[in-house]
Amino acid sequence: MTNSSQPDNSLTARLEESGGQMTFFEHLSELRKRIINSLYAIGVGAFVGVYLSQKFINFIIQPMIKALKEAGLEQKLIYTHPAGYLNMVITLGVYLGVVLASPIVLYQIWLFVAPALYKHERGAVTGFLFSTVFLFLAGIAFGYFVTLPYVLRFLVSFKGPVVPMISINEYFDLILLILLGLGLVFELPILIFFLSLFGIVTPRFLWQNFRYAILIIAVVAAIITPTPDAQTMLIFMLPMVALYFVGIGVSAAVVRKKKRQLAAESVGTPP
Repeated sequence: MTNSSQPDNSLTARLEESGGQMTFFEHLSELRKRIINSLYAIGVGAFVGVYLSQKFINFIIQPMIKALKEAGLEQKLIYTHPAGYLNMVITLGVYLGVVLASPIVLYQIWLFVAPALYKHERGAVTGFLFSTVFLFLAGIAFGYFVTLPYVLRFLVSFKGPVVPMISINEYFDLILLILLGLGLVFELPILIFFLSLFGIVTPRFLWQNFRYAILIIAVVAAIITPTPDAQTMLIFMLPMVALYFVGIGVSAAVVRKKKRQLAAESVGTPP
């Protein structure tokens, strides 16, 4: 009698902690509302970003100015199109606007998916959103403070009969490639988390195939590395290898949790 009541109690608890049910059209209306709010946030963020971008440009060009100074070159950047600097300000402002609006956009995503989740699932989604943003920003910080200065020093170290005239727009394209590339690379543990969650990979599989992972990491590093030297490539590879080991730990945690849940369900299932 006791065993037969346990599944009913568990089902009741799950129903009590779940959100309200909505129809298909109510879901569409809610999705439309969240998209509009997100677009408003991005629009306001872009407006503020354009205002701040002229001051933020000084922060962005500092690694380039420092590299030119260390190489004994003239410390200035140029633009070759009449609207070059304006385009730079607007483009940077839009990127800043997306960054400024990202907390509101993530909150809108949370408001859309939260009613369909159970209480324990909401906590997992919150941790996922926080981890995603944190790792992306960590990748950008690593790129700006570690990778970018070395890459720029390497690029301006070659001296010859010509004088470099570095365009601010081309420089911005370079740092965008480096920073966004590393920001996405730092999401590797999140990718491994999902692969482990769906049973595609396991900690044992990741460890046994480590040498193949190193090969793939080397290929990716060779693609995103903006310079041909091996040392810069190693700078890109090292955090990727470290993140791969972090991913193994994440996969192990996911597998352990799934085993505990299966064990708990088997105990609560009546014979």
